[in-house]
Amino acid sequence: MDLISRRKVYVAVTSDGIVGTASLDGRVVRTVFVSPSNQRQGIGRKLMEAVERVARDEGVNVLSVPSSVTAEAFYTGLGYIAKSDSYHGDERSIIMARELV
Repeated sequence: MDLISRRKVYVAVTSDGIVGTASLDGRVVRTVFVSPSNQRQGIGRKLMEAVERVARDEGVNVLSVPSSVTAEAFYTGLGYIAKSDSYHGDERSIIMARELV
């Protein structure tokens, strides 16, 4: 419950129910997910637009996102650049960032 109270959480809803989520935790995007059956429909892009808009309004100049290997191309397409790698055991995350202008 502590995480949800400090993050701004966004959901994408269709007639099927909740199909996607994203959240903003200060200067970091977290929990971006779109159900596999709803991917490649612009839902992830819309969620990221909402997160970026709020981050800008809050004065964030650079937004970062820890990306999975499979999501790297998605974030690259949104203008994020890989900055470093982070490992939790064998799991690799790519820390990506984008300037908000």
